[in-house]
Amino acid sequence: MPSFYEFFAGGGMVRAGLGSKWRCLYANDFDHRKGHTYRENWGDGELRTADIRSQTVDDIPEIADLSWASFPCQDLSLAGGGAGLKGDRSGTFWPFWNLMKDLIKNGRAPQLIVLENVCGTLTSHGGKDFTTICNSFRQAGYVFGAMVIDASLFLPQSRPRLFVIGAKRGMEILPGLTAEGPLMPWHTKTLKTAYNSLPKKTKDEWIWWNLPLPPSRKAIFAEIIEDSDDAITWFSPGKTQELLDMMSDINQKKVFDAQSQGRKIVGCVYKRTRPDENGRKIQRAEIRFDDMSGCLRTPAGGSSRQVVVIVDGKSIRARLITSRETARLMGLPDDYKLPNNYNEAYHLTGDGVAVPVVRYLSQHIFEPLLRFQGRKTIAA
Repeated sequence: MPSFYEFFAGGGMVRAGLGSKWRCLYANDFDHRKGHTYRENWGDGELRTADIRSQTVDDIPEIADLSWASFPCQDLSLAGGGAGLKGDRSGTFWPFWNLMKDLIKNGRAPQLIVLENVCGTLTSHGGKDFTTICNSFRQAGYVFGAMVIDASLFLPQSRPRLFVIGAKRGMEILPGLTAEGPLMPWHTKTLKTAYNSLPKKTKDEWIWWNLPLPPSRKAIFAEIIEDSDDAITWFSPGKTQELLDMMSDINQKKVFDAQSQGRKIVGCVYKRTRPDENGRKIQRAEIRFDDMSGCLRTPAGGSSRQVVVIVDGKSIRARLITSRETARLMGLPDDYKLPNNYNEAYHLTGDGVAVPVVRYLSQHIFEPLLRFQGRKTIAA
């Protein structure tokens, strides 16, 4: 049975994605509220609730096949302050990487190291942060490559994320797991631009990882909506009208078009700051009826919470998306235990990794690659 470490573990969504075929040796997150949810779902054995800066190799048991880190994205996000890997939050990449280097020095190098973050990592500081990450893999003795995977391939949520996958140098790579060059949709234009900026000696260690295209997604946004009104608070007619009044002419037309269809249609709304015709920044409500949700984000103020809008003829009802609905958008099962507090639950899911994406990477790269090494610990 392959084993793994899960850094910046949150509620254990990577663990959910890897599934029961994998054994967790160690998990870490500094957030006590997320830690409580992790233990509610996975038990009390493996999680260390502590600042990663306080952890040493003595805290980390055994030798893992895979080490996964979804380090904080705020300083790398296009909506962030631009501090990049020098920021207080995204800069926690460094204590994580120092732990990896110490494990390597101790003869306990993981076979695979995987980083997950926002696609803004590719352009942060003009691409220098991505180059730094790639150089770190090379210097640590790993061949590596990056992919952009949108959760929309599996779930009704637009959520493109960057995955950097490193394999210990000397591992035999199973034929078919790599390609001779970039492949769409995994290697986007932005990713190829970032790759082209890498130093030659770093490019020499690069792998164009190959994934098969998954079957066409059938799930739609309306299917994740909770049916019961028992635990749902709908906006008042006045508050719903305020939401409609915040829409531009284009977005209001989308609502009118939905009404004209004479059937129940489910959409979602984000509030965003946009310039008006005079260049002044105002808050706008933007709606979509394409059977998709916008990307879940952590609730830094009310504007980032998604609003569900249900149009049924002349009737228009609106409400905040529920905690369970956000969990479904991340691919978590309904028996996954969520925090009772709405903001805590939204923060947990909005910070997480889409479960089916992890599962797909595991099935098509991690597990075949580890099995190919002929390791006795890997179950075929």
